[in-house]
Amino acid sequence: MLIMVGLAIVFGGIAAGAPLGEALRSATLAKQLATALTEQKAEAIAAQDPTESDRFVAALFFPNAQLLVVSARYASPPVLQARLAQKQYRDVYLDLQASAIPNSSVFFQDMNADGLCSECDQTADLLYEGSATPTVFDGDWRKHNLSEKQYEQQLAAADQQYSRLLELLLARLRGS
Repeated sequence: MLIMVGLAIVFGGIAAGAPLGEALRSATLAKQLATALTEQKAEAIAAQDPTESDRFVAALFFPNAQLLVVSARYASPPVLQARLAQKQYRDVYLDLQASAIPNSSVFFQDMNADGLCSECDQTADLLYEGSATPTVFDGDWRKHNLSEKQYEQQLAAADQQYSRLLELLLARLRGS
């Protein structure tokens, strides 16, 4: 489920002729999260989504390798709230991956923990939404039988969604 709300705002920030990658907020946020996790010697972080009482977000970080971020609804929010209170972030991540409410999950596989890939010379990133076929972000819209505009719209919507999740995790990590 890609959220297309606010897409014009995202594109409004892209200067004519500028590479799309420069406008992706997830690049900055993913690097900030990776740095903060490294500084705190942490491998995971998780938070409750303030917009839905049964939705949580969690990340696993593998230094110099990847950032895995999942957001999903969970049937028993008190269980995950208790894990959050105990700072059992890895367990929250594992619970969301294993026992989320069907078709409620969004999972970003951010290779290199550098935000979503926008150019062909970067390592591809993946977005899994529920049980749908994964969306590959590798900067090559032709390979995916899309127009450049369709690809950029898809990337901008995913970047907006991913950036929001990263902001929630950063806020939790910083104690906000």
